Amino acid sequence: MNARIDHTVTSGTFSLDGGTWEVDNNVWVVGDDTECVVIDAPHDAEAILALVGDRTVRALILTHGHDDHIDAAVEVAGRTGATTYLHPEDRMLWDRVHQEAPGAELAHGQTFEVAGTTLQVLHTPGHSPGACSLYAPELGVLFSGDTLFQGGPGATGRSFSDFPTIVASITDKILTLPEDTVVHTGHGDSTTVGAEKPHRQEWIDRGH
Repeated sequence: MNARIDHTVTSGTFSLDGGTWEVDNNVWVVGDDTECVVIDAPHDAEAILALVGDRTVRALILTHGHDDHIDAAVEVAGRTGATTYLHPEDRMLWDRVHQEAPGAELAHGQTFEVAGTTLQVLHTPGHSPGACSLYAPELGVLFSGDTLFQGGPGATGRSFSDFPTIVASITDKILTLPEDTVVHTGHGDSTTVGAEKPHRQEWIDRGH
């Protein structure tokens, strides 16, 4: 197994419900020297393409449909020939940004094979209805998008989000993973399942 994880950070804005915020987004690429999968396409197509290099992009997987995770998706897909995957429950968010439809739908339990490793799709709604995480058991890694961060769940104070739903997603689908699973997030620093698991009740008590 030669798969590795490459990473860069892009900067731009996130807009929803009439507000706009400056944000830094993580881009994760899983693959080897010849092929890869790109997770999220935020802000800067050139930075993402530089991270990919001359590799074949087997899929562009979007963890959810917020504009700061998808705004470069059409350009990245067009320039690499990759298919863009998004969960259908986030199509209404996609349609606010792009006129073209995403290439294909994500579904819970779906798998992607790249560079001898498997990425498993976990539907983890709450931050958005179609939010998904990607679990790579052979690498001991979860790509959580904006579902789980270092310090707790992703935000649920805006349209199409729900706190009880995100807690259920994290409880049932993420905290059940091995505690040494590294969680690579959509923004900020990575964490582990074991580091976050003891704090579940604290999140529930604070309500976010």
